[in-house]
Amino acid sequence: MQTKLIGYHHGETFLHHLSGAAKLLFFILVSLAAMITYDTRFLSLIGIMSLFLLRMSGIRFRDVSFVAIFALVFALLNVLMVYLFSPEYGVEIYTYKTLLFQGIGPYTLTSQELFYLLNLAIKYVCTIPLALIFLLTTHPSQFASSLNQIGVSYKIAYSVSLTLRYIPDLQEEFFTIKMSQEARGLELSRKTSVWQRIRGNLHIITPLIFSSLERIDTISTAMELRRFGKEKKRTWYSYQALQKRDYLAIGLASLFLLVSLVLIWLNGGRFYNPWK
Repeated sequence: MQTKLIGYHHGETFLHHLSGAAKLLFFILVSLAAMITYDTRFLSLIGIMSLFLLRMSGIRFRDVSFVAIFALVFALLNVLMVYLFSPEYGVEIYTYKTLLFQGIGPYTLTSQELFYLLNLAIKYVCTIPLALIFLLTTHPSQFASSLNQIGVSYKIAYSVSLTLRYIPDLQEEFFTIKMSQEARGLELSRKTSVWQRIRGNLHIITPLIFSSLERIDTISTAMELRRFGKEKKRTWYSYQALQKRDYLAIGLASLFLLVSLVLIWLNGGRFYNPWK
């Protein structure tokens, strides 16, 4: 049985019961706190908290394995590209140079560069689990309501909600067509070559995209006939008022952001320098 690429996963954890607006603000504020500072101690704390919350959410790794592997590959490529284009940027930042390996030309390996790249990698650990928690524990309708609660136009919020609803359906339809093709003798598994799998999947994806566009047009027409978007405001069936636990989550996220700003002042900049 194929798992969802991304989509709401029903659960009874405290994260599922938090308001969508509270989870969205928590994700935004904590991600902002992680982005503006390079204090390794603080980033490590956020990273551990993010992984702990991901574990507490009840989300199984196999449900997010594709996204996790994709994010890991992207993070490694980003770290590699940073090193290739600026192999001594860490030396410029920390104003110290501890040579570990003398490479070819400018490509030396220093403790300062490794420390800087480590901070970049930790930032992914801080934000990706929080993004997964928010997307997989927030119902699409409540997601749209939460966007509207923080000031986003309800038209944009509803578009996001429809997108999140449609992605799992689109994936399920893709796998259904794929299994049908394999039952007819078209091999698309790992038993065949990569090129043949790409060609076979493209033959499925191309007509699926066109059929999806037709569905989008049908939905848009139906919504226009029901006068969607004619009013400046709208009510939400899935609206969830903020409760004490939601205010606590928002307060904790605000505290993280405040600590991040204070650390910038204490460190004399965004970077924590252990060599001073």
